[in-house]
Amino acid sequence: MSLISVRPEGLYCAQGDFYIDPWRKVETALITHAHSDHARSGSEHYYAIHSSAGILRKRLGQDIDLKPMQYGDKIKLGNTWVSFHSAGHVLGSAQIRVEHKDDVWCISGDYKRCADPTCEPFEVVECDTYITEATFGLPIYRWQSGATTAEQIYRWWQRDLERPSLLFCYSFGKAQRVLAELTQFTDKTVYVHGAVQALTEIYRQVGVNMLPTVPTSQTEKSYRFQGDLVIAPPSGHRSTWMKRFKRPQTAFASGWMAVRGARRRRGYERGFILSDHADWPSLIRTVKETKATTVYVTHGQNDVLSRYLTEQLGINAMPLDTLFEGEVDN
Repeated sequence: MSLISVRPEGLYCAQGDFYIDPWRKVETALITHAHSDHARSGSEHYYAIHSSAGILRKRLGQDIDLKPMQYGDKIKLGNTWVSFHSAGHVLGSAQIRVEHKDDVWCISGDYKRCADPTCEPFEVVECDTYITEATFGLPIYRWQSGATTAEQIYRWWQRDLERPSLLFCYSFGKAQRVLAELTQFTDKTVYVHGAVQALTEIYRQVGVNMLPTVPTSQTEKSYRFQGDLVIAPPSGHRSTWMKRFKRPQTAFASGWMAVRGARRRRGYERGFILSDHADWPSLIRTVKETKATTVYVTHGQNDVLSRYLTEQLGINAMPLDTLFEGEVDN
């Protein structure tokens, strides 16, 4: 590696003297998005897309020194030119383009290619070297549209209106996407876990249209949630929080539901395949469209994808080990 290198603190650009999604405290951190494996607290200065500011401040502290960026705007850091480009992953997610002389690198962060009403669509960034994620870097991972999955969720919810319908998914990104996709089918209020409500309000503040929500904590103790949809993070499953729901039907929305047996192992009655990451065809398509001649593959199935890119496409691709671990339920 040259323009970007791996240090104990994270991905480092010596020409610009900054880190991208560092996993330790640094002076200058460029953040691709606000999931906790990419946005860590303690750094002196942060750069991130403006629409992610509310969530970053909630997670890292209201008083962080945050310089908001607009998609496509260029700034000069050291001897480099840097710009942020939409990753289509979650609200405010970005790929980071770094240019030094005639060498252009792009660090993808996490990304997806399918439509999502809660965030800007993915932008292809042509570059010489691309650092791509590979969370779902196996051929078995192929997604339907979010609208199709939302219809499945709606039909499951309506199937049994005598019971509460508890849908578990990540509180940042996935929950808001479900709430937005479901507006095609209903305008009914959805009840949510407190962790979901706090982040959903931030989405509303930047104009994302979603179903109305009420925290479960604001209902009377005698309320039965009969026929209601309730959205909660995975940490709520089989917790004391669940005790107030009598005979609920349960489901989990995640890309991991594409793996046979995953739903049963996790203890849910139903699984819905819905991911905020690129599937296998999208990973390959993206690498091709960047026209990168060198590709580093990180996060997840990096060995499988890098081998495919090398052997099938003739690209100089190799795994890159980082501390990016995927969405953490918090």
